[in-house]
Order: sequence, then structure tokens, then C-alpha cells
Amino acid sequence: MATTSDGATPKRPFKDGVKLSVIGFGVIVVVGLDQEEANHLVAEAVVRGVNYFDVAPQYGDGEAEEKLGVALQPYRERVFLACKTLRRDARGAEAELERSLKRLRTDHFDLYQFHGVITKEDVDRIFAPGGAIETFAKAREQGKVRFIGFSAHSVEAGLAMMDRFDFDSILFPINFVCYAQGNFGPQVVERAKEKGVARLGLKALARGPWPTGVEHTYSKRWYRPFDDREAARQALRFSLSEDVTAIVPPGDERLYRLTLDLAGSLEPLARDERQELLASTQGWEPLFRA
Repeated sequence: MATTSDGATPKRPFKDGVKLSVIGFGVIVVVGLDQEEANHLVAEAVVRGVNYFDVAPQYGDGEAEEKLGVALQPYRERVFLACKTLRRDARGAEAELERSLKRLRTDHFDLYQFHGVITKEDVDRIFAPGGAIETFAKAREQGKVRFIGFSAHSVEAGLAMMDRFDFDSILFPINFVCYAQGNFGPQVVERAKEKGVARLGLKALARGPWPTGVEHTYSKRWYRPFDDREAARQALRFSLSEDVTAIVPPGDERLYRLTLDLAGSLEPLARDERQELLASTQGWEPLFRA
């Protein structure tokens, strides 16, 4: 695992010579901030070596796109901008793509992704005649999209998507609790490696569902995160040791800063450390199961 001594965020290979910061900027972080605060946070990220920005129109009902569009203007040519769509039909996906490009003040996305693919029905709709894959392919031909990927939150959908198309990347939960207690993740990572699909990780800091009666202390997080520094460090070490390019941390400014602070000094987990960490989850409820 790459480390740095100057505080800069390490980078890893993605595709075709592109390298991404191991910590991405999940743009839901700027939802609820004013524009000046968003500008400052984006500028700080770029200075610290973050070049991977991930956004979607659903984040704040367009707020994240609008604010990032302004904040990213001075840096657009220096960063890798990933966006998504929930639309499964070609016409709807095209309309959403054009709106996102306009909001983000850019003429192309470095990566455009199907967002939140969960069921086999989602997959079938994407690849049916008139399905959204037609828009993605056309957009790549037109230079509006460089790489094509998807995010998934089920093993079934993740495997099915990769069997249907030569995707450039998958954005998927890579989490040690889910690995150990849900058998959720390792089979998707292995299939992606076999097919040469770049791996991007989500939910690295997820402890599990919020227990009944426990106050939700993070307004943008529907799950309970690891927010203790040492626990977060171990969770992040695990995810970054799973042969991924980058991790998109939770969309909360405190948790984003925590992962960014940790990223430059992490070492890969040794085999015995990995086994011990997985064993420590006995009895825990994972966020996802296969």
C-alpha cells in the first residue's frame, strides 16, 4: 500500500494510465454547506492530493452537483470527475446526463456510472432494447463519457452486470464486517479482477445498522459508522488492502476528514492481522449480506 511522508494523498492505478487518489471526495459532503464552505473544502482536497470526485444528482436533489460545479471550476482539468444516474431507460438517462453536465459546468465525465444497481430486474432494464446502456455507449462515442462503470449494493447485481458488459469499473461496498458476517464482497472483487474491472470501494467505515434506540449522530448516514480513530484506521486498512483503487468515504465532513488524515500513513494488513480483524466481528450484524 502506497504511503507518503509529505501529507499528500497516495494514488493508485485505475485504467489506461489514470491514477486516482486512494480517498475519493464523496460530494454528498457539501450538501448543507454554503457555497463558500463548499469551495474551501474542494480546494483543500485538491491541495491535499485528492483528484477523484464522485457525485450524483440524487445527492441533495441536485445541490451537490450545483455546488461542485462552482467549486471545481478552477481545478476541472486536474481531477477525475465521476457521476451517476438512477435512470434505467435510454431517454431518461440521456436527459439526466445532459442535466448533470450542465450543473457541473463540464463537457464530459471521466466516469459515468449506473447508480445503485440492486436487483436482476435493474440489470434487465438497463440492457433491454431502449435501455440506458444505449445512452452510455453513445455518450462514450461522442466524448461526453470516457469510462463506463456502475455501483451495486447486491452480490447478484454486481456479478450480473459484469457478465453483461465490459465495464471499466465497479463501485461496491468493501467492508470487513460484511466480508466476515455476510459473505458479502469477496466474490464480487474476485470476478472484477478476473474481468479486468477496476475496483472502487464504498462503506469502508460501516460498523453496521443503527441499533434500535441508539441516536443517529450523523444526519447524512443511514448506517452506524466507525468514528473512533483507531477503529476507523483498521477498517480503512482492510478495505485498501483488498486490491482496490480507491475508497469513497462516508458523506459527512468529519468522517471524510478522518479518512483523509489516515490515508497517507496506512500499511497493508498482514495475513494474521486480517484474520484477527475478521474474527473480531463475531456476533456483529453486517450492513449487507450475500
